[in-house]
Amino acid sequence: MEVKLDKRYPIAASVEQCWAVLSDIRATAGCMPGAQITEQIDETHYKGTVRSKVGPAVMTFGGDIEVLGIDAAAKSLDMTGKGADKQGSSAQMNLRAHVEPGEAPGTAVLVGTATITVSGKLAQFGNRLLVPVSDAMLTQFADNFRTAAAAVPVAAPADASALERAETTAEEGAAPVAAAATVESMSPGALVAAPAPAPVATPTPKPVKELNALALLWIVLKNWLAGLFGRRKAG
Repeated sequence: MEVKLDKRYPIAASVEQCWAVLSDIRATAGCMPGAQITEQIDETHYKGTVRSKVGPAVMTFGGDIEVLGIDAAAKSLDMTGKGADKQGSSAQMNLRAHVEPGEAPGTAVLVGTATITVSGKLAQFGNRLLVPVSDAMLTQFADNFRTAAAAVPVAAPADASALERAETTAEEGAAPVAAAATVESMSPGALVAAPAPAPVATPTPKPVKELNALALLWIVLKNWLAGLFGRRKAG
């Protein structure tokens, strides 16, 4: 059984802050409820786990993640993840996501297309349950992504170098000879000593929390009840 979701989530953080999270596979995986990367095989392959809580019982599912492509210019990520439990149920998610500027300055929009394929006992729930549960999971993912993106330090613009200031002075009317003399009087160390922009670091993912299946089902139930009573009032 296959479920496809197209989502757009507004983020109160800049495109650069959002991309710092999206381009970091560990940080992105850490935003998914209950998910955690446990091992990196190579540059594009990872192993991970998903912890799910149903009442007092906590179950752990193992899986694999493959990064199909990262485009820094387009701010896009293409990846796939798959896993299975001991009872024979399996799930696979193909995710394509990118970041684009938001309507207001300093904001962004996380755009994603997720195709989820399930088999075994999971497929018995049908689209009526799988679609709202998947939607609720992605909503939690977006909330965690917002928190992670907002925590990314904003890189301060680098100070103009002494050479740039000398060139600016010359353009504003100073004699070219004086500007050249200013440049010649600089020591090599002064030209090299201009501070470089600080690298943007992604925040360390918080300890993984198990996915609460009952909480997700409660969200689905509340949405169903809200829709039901909404239709009755409209009628």
